[in-house]
Amino acid sequence: MTNRIEQCVILCGGLGSRLGELTRTTPKPLLPIGERPFLDILLAEMGRQGFRKILLLAAFESEQIREFARTSPAAAQFGLTVSVTVEPDRAGTGGALWHARDLLDDEFLLFNGDSWFDVLLADVAGLLQADVNAIGALTLRAVPDASRFGTVELDGNTVTRFATRPDRAGPGMVNGGVYAFRKSLIERLQPSCSLENDVLPQLASEGRLHGREASGFFLDIGVPESYAEAQTVIPKQLRRPALFLDRDGVLNHDTGHVGTPERFEWIEGARETVRRANQAGYYVFLVTNQAGIARGYYSEDDYHHLYRHIGAQLLEAGAHLDDMRYSPYHPDAAVEQYRLASDWRKPGSGMLLDLLQRWPVDTDHSFMIGDNDTDIAAATGAQIKGYLFPGGNLLDFVLNQTPLGKSLAEARQ
Repeated sequence: MTNRIEQCVILCGGLGSRLGELTRTTPKPLLPIGERPFLDILLAEMGRQGFRKILLLAAFESEQIREFARTSPAAAQFGLTVSVTVEPDRAGTGGALWHARDLLDDEFLLFNGDSWFDVLLADVAGLLQADVNAIGALTLRAVPDASRFGTVELDGNTVTRFATRPDRAGPGMVNGGVYAFRKSLIERLQPSCSLENDVLPQLASEGRLHGREASGFFLDIGVPESYAEAQTVIPKQLRRPALFLDRDGVLNHDTGHVGTPERFEWIEGARETVRRANQAGYYVFLVTNQAGIARGYYSEDDYHHLYRHIGAQLLEAGAHLDDMRYSPYHPDAAVEQYRLASDWRKPGSGMLLDLLQRWPVDTDHSFMIGDNDTDIAAATGAQIKGYLFPGGNLLDFVLNQTPLGKSLAEARQ
């Protein structure tokens, strides 16, 4: 990606009339999944994939949406900036965007606030940016019953037809509710209009709407049956295996206390490894000793600056780290505040255990890659399998030596 999309826009204004009493006084995106609003799950998905700028398009019970934006746990966890705009009346999905036109970036991702499609958001953005003539791109999902959705026909990566709901039940390719748009879309909108019915069919007829089928988890909570199903299937979907990665010697060449972007040099195959793990449905966590902070070679602010640099370069490769932990401690630290024998410093397992406590990780299928025996000891202490990386191409090592390689091979069969 040359110009990375940063803004995520979420449609939150629907009445949810098919859910009856459940949405009489509650906006559909705020319906709870367990004890957590559905919208917070969506924000966490955006945050863990590296997106930080969120715009909520509200209408019905908009003050509840504003209060959610002020108190969202996901926003606090990932440092999201969450803004809310309210359409003046019932404007439809296209009208909601039209009224928010002054707040939209030149390129943005758009989501339905009542559905979750588990896809790599960088791929959706990349599909739009691959063609300068495209105005929009969307993700598609094959479902056994397309009667609740609009159906889509695809020729290569070009959407050729965007239809309304079919008359009868049956399988079909449907709009997954995750889009990437250029702001020139606004020229096609009216103060009151439907994106799905009035705008997307026209873009498809002009060949300016791209699409790609994805097979990720998909659920729309818009009817009572699917909302009830969400209470069990969403927690199961959020529980996934994790790949824990050491940094120096695994992601980058270890030239000694790397603390600045200028000294950071990727290991061959490292970015593709992270992307493959993302595609396979793994969480990807960075766990790294940073004795350079303890020794005074660079500061924690320097470390975070470098981490943001790493994240930006991963996003350009269509990949992301879900979370990270670092240990600035050392028993012989030159900087007194870091002079500590901490279990967060590998071979201690503190960093891994903290991630396991905060994320719904399937530990039985998780593993760690490090270049030092201390990495393996930390993994063992957290009851995670550890693999010692000898150097070379990280992707080759992962494909040939680890469970992720087996998972990817099975996915291709």
